[in-house]
Amino acid sequence: MADHAHNLRTQFPTQGPVGVITRGTTGYNRLRRCDRWLYHHEPARRVLLRADSPLAIDLGYGASHTTTVEWARWLRRTRADVRVLGLEIDPARVLPPQGGVTFGLGGFELAGHRPHLVRAFNVLRQYDVADVHHAWQSVTSRLAPGGLFVEGTCDEVGRRAAWIVLDRHGPRSLTLAWDPFDVERPSDVAERLPKILIHRNIPGEAIHRLLRECDAAWDHCAGWSPYGPRVRWRKTKELLRERGLPVDRQRRLLRDNVLTVPWGAVGSPA
Repeated sequence: MADHAHNLRTQFPTQGPVGVITRGTTGYNRLRRCDRWLYHHEPARRVLLRADSPLAIDLGYGASHTTTVEWARWLRRTRADVRVLGLEIDPARVLPPQGGVTFGLGGFELAGHRPHLVRAFNVLRQYDVADVHHAWQSVTSRLAPGGLFVEGTCDEVGRRAAWIVLDRHGPRSLTLAWDPFDVERPSDVAERLPKILIHRNIPGEAIHRLLRECDAAWDHCAGWSPYGPRVRWRKTKELLRERGLPVDRQRRLLRDNVLTVPWGAVGSPA
């Protein structure tokens, strides 16, 4: 079991920015797998297209603005006039406008805004697990009608990622995404599970069972290996569906290997 003694705690005050300063590490295209997925995610597209004045917030963008600007480019492929705001709890990281993005001081209280989309990557992973639900509630209670909150984690270069999509009512789904040529087995992505799940990847928990089922189906589909890991993963997902797991239906070959399941499939004991 990982040592979480270093995890950060926050008191969630009623006034001022909510949160604590994290390491802030980031890098070019680190969040590309989530950016690509969200671009095709119909509920996210719908909320942007229907909004009178769409606003997206990148919460805790870290020591560099690069991933926020990259996200803005993806979002504007759906809605050219979407406003993108990066919020940071560390005043030293607040920047003047760059790349069509504005920046400001703020945390989980969202600096008084009511956005349609919020993204927080590699933020709550550094917090204590006891603070996760408070942070979720703080963000989702401030979303615009139909708004979504994407909370996730990835490795240092973005080859392995996992994220949860939430709305005002709570978590809706979990997505795992990885470089097809970087992962030997689906369960290798477990090291990047969001904070709320990583400590639950143990026997008897639903997330552990899901990952074991994925590995077993992946092994069963080894005969597809000559066609490459993308084809093999697509066949693996077909087998998982045949076995009754509620995984997303993949209708085309994707650049990333991706698995999305309803939150109910992982958010409770097996």
